[in-house]
Amino acid sequence: MSNKKNKKPHYKRVHNYYNRTGFYMFVWEGLKKAFLPTVIAIIGLILFNKYVYNINDGLQKMTETFSRLGVLTTFFVSETILGLVPPEIFIGWSKKTETPLFNLSLLAFLSYMGGMTAYFIGRASLKINSIKEYLQVKMAKNLKHTTKWGGILILVGALLPLPFAISCLTAGMISYPFKKVVLFGLFRFLRFAIYGYAIFSMVN
Repeated sequence: MSNKKNKKPHYKRVHNYYNRTGFYMFVWEGLKKAFLPTVIAIIGLILFNKYVYNINDGLQKMTETFSRLGVLTTFFVSETILGLVPPEIFIGWSKKTETPLFNLSLLAFLSYMGGMTAYFIGRASLKINSIKEYLQVKMAKNLKHTTKWGGILILVGALLPLPFAISCLTAGMISYPFKKVVLFGLFRFLRFAIYGYAIFSMVN
């Protein structure tokens, strides 16, 4: 009976574990690195829109020039291959379409599936020795942290302005349970809902 009383609540044990292993510091360092580029990008976008070229006009031209299938295909490829193009551009595009909410939902789904695809690319890459050795050297730190913290890093990649595909790729490389990747990856839909609301408010 006394042993049960002395046991710490589960959330405290989890907190102590993350604190002891340096998880909080790792996330904090990642946020600090992401903060400045994000602020610079936002300021640059505002100045570009004001003095160089009206972004609303550009998004409208994008809608008129490229087919819906072409835009969605490009987005899916980007979200699978390390998030090469910022999703915000495509979210702005969706606002200019005839069915903005439907297309935003479709973008969120494609982004989610892009992450799942990246996971299996990570799994498949381990079968090629040269790629396996290269990735394990270049991404050794990410592999180490994903092994320790797993789903939390998937969640961070899903919510924050960091490439979601990288988190999923890394998870695949360490054979992190796919069911957990599927579960934590669902937060990607929340990110698109939040960003969609913000961008829809700015784009005419």
